[in-house]
Amino acid sequence: MKTERTPLFCDADLAQRIELAESKLIEATALAAHRRLGNGRGFVIPIAGGLASFADDDSPFNKVVGLGFGGVPTTGELDEIEHAYAAMGTPVQVELPHLADPGIGIALSRRGYELESFENVLGITIHDAVDNRYDVTLPDGIEIRPSGDQELDVWLNVMADAVAVPDTQGVPWREEFPRDTYIEAERDAAAADIRRYIALLNGEIAGGAGLRTADDIAQFAGAATLPAHRRHGIQSALLFTRLSDAAAAGCEVGVITTQPASKSQQNAERRGFNLLYTRAVLVKHSNA
Repeated sequence: MKTERTPLFCDADLAQRIELAESKLIEATALAAHRRLGNGRGFVIPIAGGLASFADDDSPFNKVVGLGFGGVPTTGELDEIEHAYAAMGTPVQVELPHLADPGIGIALSRRGYELESFENVLGITIHDAVDNRYDVTLPDGIEIRPSGDQELDVWLNVMADAVAVPDTQGVPWREEFPRDTYIEAERDAAAADIRRYIALLNGEIAGGAGLRTADDIAQFAGAATLPAHRRHGIQSALLFTRLSDAAAAGCEVGVITTQPASKSQQNAERRGFNLLYTRAVLVKHSNA
């Protein structure tokens, strides 16, 4: 496996492209949840270039994304989404890029939003597949293969088992989800054109990952290794395989979201990803 590090500078235009891709992913996932449940609940509301999503109770996809590049939301727009989330009995969670219009953070702070955490968006320039820059020669014993619909439940359970025992390096995720909630959320995400992968170590399932390619952006949609198989190169193998597939799909930029100073961030930077920007997670509870 080989690649060459090409530092990627992120300006507001690139951040907007990435946030638009994120918004489309969240929208597709929320709509998949609505179809699965069929109960008439849930919403996707456009707001200032982004969107507010409610997928399902306690879903990790209940949030406001993509703000920052379509102007400051009006009072009426913020009133609408706050009332919508309050009707669902859940707080409003806004993921706001630090490259966003500064007026948005000011407006949210004045309405009682509180800063609860951060997440990092890392990126890499993806080179054309014909230059063979992503030579996926895996270490002995490791195999990465596509995971089709016939083993969706296997993939979901592998991912759930792996994330249930997270690495402790860096800032921990601010949220933890029950296993069943996580599995249903990942099932919805799988319906959003995410390509799934299974990793095997000496013939035994060791982990999994996802990749979504759209609008020249490759989104590395999560990767996890079962605890017994960690520190054997599984994450690197999953990363290089997906980079190769993203290049073959004609993507220009690959992005991955991590917790600050986490093992995931460290692994990504070792493989050529750069920190592009940080999202602040701002939350308003219904009684705020």
